[in-house]
Parts: sequence; structure tokens; C-alpha cells
Amino acid sequence: MTDRPTDGTTDDAAARLAAHYLGDVVANLRRQKALAEGALAQVADDALDRALDPESNSLSVLVRHVAGNLRSRWTDFLTTDGEKPDRNRDGEFEPAPRTRAELLAEWEDGWRRMFDTLERLAPGDLARRVRLRGEELSVLEAIDRQLVHHSYHVGQIVFLAKHLRRGEWRSLSIPRRRPESSTSPSGDHVASGTTPGGGPRTAS
Repeated sequence: MTDRPTDGTTDDAAARLAAHYLGDVVANLRRQKALAEGALAQVADDALDRALDPESNSLSVLVRHVAGNLRSRWTDFLTTDGEKPDRNRDGEFEPAPRTRAELLAEWEDGWRRMFDTLERLAPGDLARRVRLRGEELSVLEAIDRQLVHHSYHVGQIVFLAKHLRRGEWRSLSIPRRRPESSTSPSGDHVASGTTPGGGPRTAS
């Protein structure tokens, strides 16, 4: 059995890994935020309160829920329970008309609280214990739960915004490849990647 190194090598590697994790998770969360905002920007103001059916959430409800969750989880993150007593979670899912500016102000406030807290965390903080609805978990576990939770709702936001925009949607990632076709001088249909004679097209 090999003894663990005693020169601090293992501790240094763990600290580097923890620092890398913090940087990576912040980058991923910023990408999720940008995806949602790119979707919301394509939807008209009068469509923000539309839902697919009575059991579905509108974009405004999703924005308010994400904002409420962020505010609750990341206010005094290390010292208080993540579910704050003044949060009205059920109310986040009830119709409550807001202007786009009001919605985005709540949205920005929630994300700001999270990023401010994450950027102040040191690698050693990942093993500290926090509480969520009375359950004790590590800081790392709490961060992972937030990444999963917000990725889930960002996916809903993008899906609904794309549905509302229908044919006018601008892709937020790599666009779906569309079949290419052309017409030969004789009027014959030519499939992509072939010559009018039917043979493969070669690079010149």
C-alpha cells in the first residue's frame, strides 16, 4: 500500500480542482442565464403571460420562479437556510402581471445574488455545510442542485419562447442542418453532394 504524499501535493491538487470547479460552474450558469435571455428577447411583451395550457407555466411565471428561488437560496447563503421564511413560492406560480422591465429587474437581482456569492467562495468552502429546508448538505451539493434546477427551467423558457415565435425563431445554438438541394441547368433536381450526372462532387 502506498502512503499518501506528505509534501502537500495532494492538498494542492484538491485545491486546484476545487478552484476549477467553481470557475466552471459559474461559466455554465452564466451560459444558462444568457440562453434564457436570448429566448426572452425574441418574445413580444404581450406573449410573456401566455401558457400552453392551464397546467403549464408562462414565461413570466418561469422568470418569477427562477428569480424567487435565486433570491431565497443565495441571500446569506452560508449562514441561513436556503428557503427563506419570507419567500412565497406558491405565489410565484400565480398570475401576477408584470412589465418586461419589472420581470427582468427581479431576474437580474436573483442572478446577481448568486454570482456575487459564488465569486466570493474559496475552494475550501465547498466542503462547508449549509441547510435547505432543514436538510444539511455541502456547499458543492447545494451548487449542483442550483445548476440542475436552473438548467431545467431555462430549457422550459427556451422551449416555450421557440413555440411562441414559431417560424421566426433565431437559434441560440448550432442551427439544425437543413437539406440542401439545387437544380441543374436542365431543370433536373440535384441532391446535395452530387454532380448533375449523379456522381459524387469532388473538392477542387
